[in-house]
Amino acid sequence: MKTNIKVAVLSLLSFSMVSCDQITKDLAKEHLMYQGTLSYFHDVFRLEYVENTGAAMSLGANLPQPYNFWLLSIIPLIVMLAMITYALMHIRQLNTLQVIAFSLVFAGGIGNIIDRILRDRHVTDFMNIGINNLRTGIFNVADVCIMVGVICLFISFNNRADTPVLKSIRS
Repeated sequence: MKTNIKVAVLSLLSFSMVSCDQITKDLAKEHLMYQGTLSYFHDVFRLEYVENTGAAMSLGANLPQPYNFWLLSIIPLIVMLAMITYALMHIRQLNTLQVIAFSLVFAGGIGNIIDRILRDRHVTDFMNIGINNLRTGIFNVADVCIMVGVICLFISFNNRADTPVLKSIRS
């Protein structure tokens, strides 16, 4: 794939997924905030509105300000900007799956950072999957983007000694 096409895919996919994340969070606020849990597929999939002020599984939610702001907003923003800068600097060496993976991780991170900065640390979560008492935490589209992106990165870098990431690790 040509470099300019890779940059376009990275940009469009990132923008699309951040938009999708923000729209679904707004829909969750509008339709789920004052309702009980909605259950689908014999309670395998649940929709319920939660505002999370921590990281995954509310980790760090009780940190006092300004530590919470710095650890859960500013540092992740710096990491996301560094990651997307790395991807753009090495775009020629990245394959299609890697471009998609970087886009997804970046979009997911930015989607949650937008909530933290614009909504006073409150990230909207609304999806839950599980069987009986074996359930995931409550998550959102941004979290799905991050997980799928990380899985794609692991798959794409598996057994590839010529990738920029592995070259820099070996150095």
